[in-house]
Amino acid sequence: MSEKSYKEQLNNITTFIFDVDGVLTDGTVTVTTSGDMLRKMNIKDGYALKTAIDNGYNICIISGGSNEGVRLRLQGLGVTDIFLGVQNKVEQLNNYLSKKNIDSKCAIYMGDDIPDFKVMQLVGLPCCPQDAAPEIKAISSYISHKNGGKGAARDIIEQVMKVQGKWNKNFDAKYD
Repeated sequence: MSEKSYKEQLNNITTFIFDVDGVLTDGTVTVTTSGDMLRKMNIKDGYALKTAIDNGYNICIISGGSNEGVRLRLQGLGVTDIFLGVQNKVEQLNNYLSKKNIDSKCAIYMGDDIPDFKVMQLVGLPCCPQDAAPEIKAISSYISHKNGGKGAARDIIEQVMKVQGKWNKNFDAKYD
């Protein structure tokens, strides 16, 4: 898809749906001696998620992973629609969109690997981080210039909000 056509779609976006590992994290896991699996999340992605929520966007997390630290971090940002340990992402997406009465054409799904393949094909704007699997890049309308866990979520949220005139609309002009 050309840049112009994906940019045109940004005007209609109301909902952001993200995978976690490889999208909101860099896809690496540090395993401690006690068996805990630690992930790193980007503060700038967090700022963008919170800003989107504060501006009325729907934010949804659908992940096969089930790390409670991830849940706590996202809840701390104000994300309420968090689905971890999901075995069937297509079913979860359809349930979420139906429950919230969201048109799938108004949704972005950012995924990075094969478990995201089918679900990404059901939204208006499938997108991925720069370091996504080749199969995911092939079906993405937008490929971020940022890697997963390194600002890819911020990238797409900021683009949508700028096109819609909502990015930092209350930012003090003296910092421009």
